[in-house]
Amino acid sequence: MVMNRVSLLGAALVIACGGCFAPPAGAGTLRVGKPQAEVFSFVPLDIGIKEGFFHNHGVEVSEFVLGGAAKLQQALAADAIDIGLGSGPAMAFVARGAPVQGVAAMAGKPSIMVLAVAKDGPVKTIADLKGKILSISSPGSVTEWLVRELSRNQGWGPNGMTLVGLGTNSAQIAALRTGQTVGLPDDIVLATKLEQEGILKILVHFDDIAPHFIMHVIFASDKAIQQQPDDLRRFLAGWFETIAFMRKNKAASVPIAAQVTHVAPDVVARAYDRIMPMFSDTGRFDPQATAVLAQSFVDLKLLPKKPDMTKLYTEKFLPAAAK
Repeated sequence: MVMNRVSLLGAALVIACGGCFAPPAGAGTLRVGKPQAEVFSFVPLDIGIKEGFFHNHGVEVSEFVLGGAAKLQQALAADAIDIGLGSGPAMAFVARGAPVQGVAAMAGKPSIMVLAVAKDGPVKTIADLKGKILSISSPGSVTEWLVRELSRNQGWGPNGMTLVGLGTNSAQIAALRTGQTVGLPDDIVLATKLEQEGILKILVHFDDIAPHFIMHVIFASDKAIQQQPDDLRRFLAGWFETIAFMRKNKAASVPIAAQVTHVAPDVVARAYDRIMPMFSDTGRFDPQATAVLAQSFVDLKLLPKKPDMTKLYTEKFLPAAAK
């Protein structure tokens, strides 16, 4: 079984040389990229490899770690990878003409994301957030949309809080600790770890704010769709078998997730039950969720108008379609 991890520098080389760093996959092999190494959302790929689910379905997986959502899409376009585990909002790249397509709705409501505030800071309730300064990863990101959706949910309109893009999680935590900001949207596993350490507290679970959404999508390059359709079907069959395994085997899954995310098993276990319901069992694209996603493209100024979402994905490779 093949498993390659490529650093951010390595990913840049993959993109720069148009795929020469990662040779085109042969029959029965797929190059699968994820935007970040240590986020729980992408742990099923590691569990599926370790437990042999992809192998059992007749496909070998080479795993590549890219440097964020944009680089993941660049790698797909450059034929450096065949499949990318990305965000729902990244479907805007498809609408803009990227040579990729969504092949499965990987996760729905954003259970992986929470809004965290300083434990001893000025914010005690959601109402205290109004007019305050919060950090996000970057303008146009899903973190921006989630915070603005929270603001709308509270009746403040989209601009009820001032948002500043600070990039990395470490930079955002530093700004929180020095009082430059009062809160940040964060990965629930890391937030749980920092809450346990007494640094912050979780104030909002974003799956309560946006219950109809598509947080993550599995993308495939047009080339892979055209040349390796059977391998795509086998990969997705292995993926959904992995999700079923994780639902039934928390005790076996948590140690692997802890190793991948570099977080203590007890912290992962605390977040596990909240996260798992977001993963789709079928990969189907729910029309209500895709409608919300389409509106988010406009809200984030990624697109001037809502696209026809049905042109951005296909369900023909899903296990249910095979049956």
